Amino acid sequence: MKTGTVTIVGRPNVGKSTLLNKLLGEKIAIVSDKPQTTRTRILGVVHQLDAQILVLDTPGLHKPQYKLNSRMVRAAIETLGEADVIYVMVEAICPPGPGDRFVIEQVRHVVRDDGPKVFLLINKVDAVNKSRVLPLIDAYRTMLDWAEVIPLSASTGINVDRLLELTVKLLPEGQAPYGEDFLTDQPMRTLAAELIREKILQQTREEVPYSVAVSIDHFEETGKLAKIAASILVERDSQKAIVVGKGGQRLKEVGTAARLDMERLFGMKVFLELWVKVKEDWREDEQMLTELGY
Repeated sequence: MKTGTVTIVGRPNVGKSTLLNKLLGEKIAIVSDKPQTTRTRILGVVHQLDAQILVLDTPGLHKPQYKLNSRMVRAAIETLGEADVIYVMVEAICPPGPGDRFVIEQVRHVVRDDGPKVFLLINKVDAVNKSRVLPLIDAYRTMLDWAEVIPLSASTGINVDRLLELTVKLLPEGQAPYGEDFLTDQPMRTLAAELIREKILQQTREEVPYSVAVSIDHFEETGKLAKIAASILVERDSQKAIVVGKGGQRLKEVGTAARLDMERLFGMKVFLELWVKVKEDWREDEQMLTELGY
């Protein structure tokens, strides 16, 4: 039996959470087209006959503007020291940029002869002509001593099986730390909050997605029914109006979409109540960030 930890790192919005969900065959990490969707480190466990792979999804590495962002970047960098294998994810649709170089520089600090092996994952190859991939590989090849360079598509699954096969070869032997039915360390309360936030990310634009957090005020599980009450936090009254929508329509749509996802993931009926509250500058409030789990 082989078991070990894999950390996925990259700049924001390169597809890290999409890859985690694809590896697990289950959606536990929210995804959107907005940078900085993932705000905390998320553990997912991939079970194979001969291996158990502990995969850590991380917030995108970027230069922080708020205390929230500083915590996000710190959470991502701290996972590098836990890894047996590091996946550095970049995009096939664009050449190496300052954000990619920043990520590689952070990884360089933890790479030693006896340290983690590093894979370069060139994501979104399904979106480009194959002729563009080889020049990209050449551009990245000299930036780090890569154990493997793998073009793939996290959304369609191209080369994901190959990625797992090569990863298992590099993991140490050991007893599986989790049972066969263990999928993630994210409690149901956290998953519920994230699913609500995902729906808001998908329906809002400009500054609103980055100013939203979700707090679970009440979570009661009785048999096959979960009763959940949640507060959606924003920083200004104008943002509250956007999230609520005309006649409360957007809030209703967010609640319905989140509830359906919860019912599928939790395997039970869900009764969901949502409120929108203004908490000015919560992204700079250390106590609030801790209470929200960041």
